[in-house]
Amino acid sequence: MTAYLIVHSREQRKDDAVIQDDNLALTIQGSWAVLSDGDGVCLAIPSGQGASIQRIDDIPEGRTEGG
Repeated sequence: MTAYLIVHSREQRKDDAVIQDDNLALTIQGSWAVLSDGDGVCLAIPSGQGASIQRIDDIPEGRTEGG
């Protein structure tokens, strides 16, 4: 299962989150990081927010991170 850890900067005072789904994909659209699945957008984070996004699942052998 594809999973991403979203860590917000201390100044944002927001909780960190793990987003996971079998069909989850991370794309960059303009200045936004967009996590989406087969049903559409799950979460969109603007680049100016200072969040860090890290993939935390194991990538299957023979598959690249983007697809």
